[in-house]
Amino acid sequence: MNVHYRERLLALEREIAGRTERESALGRSQTATRDSGGDSMAEQNASEAFSEAEADSATLQQVRDALKRIQDGTYGRCLVDGGPIEPKRLDAVPWAQYCLKHQASEEAGLKTPTL
Repeated sequence: MNVHYRERLLALEREIAGRTERESALGRSQTATRDSGGDSMAEQNASEAFSEAEADSATLQQVRDALKRIQDGTYGRCLVDGGPIEPKRLDAVPWAQYCLKHQASEEAGLKTPTL
């Protein structure tokens, strides 16, 4: 099972790392090449590119953390209680850290005890 997820995560890592680099480069180039007539548009485009790169960077870290959990033998286990993460959830979000119950608590802002 983990071999399948490992391959998916490695492919995602390559894809997201490449996209993050392209978005960062785009933001840098838009910041560097803006002209006086298009300053606000260039700044907005650069800001959007940097925001996308930042979001991708956060997802990339989650993907890398999931790869470490595969190495550690804890992949597919909820970080809160060590219970299994639902297979459908892992299929949808292979970097998931929590089972559905604890993910819902996390999103609601409820403090969940950790092991």
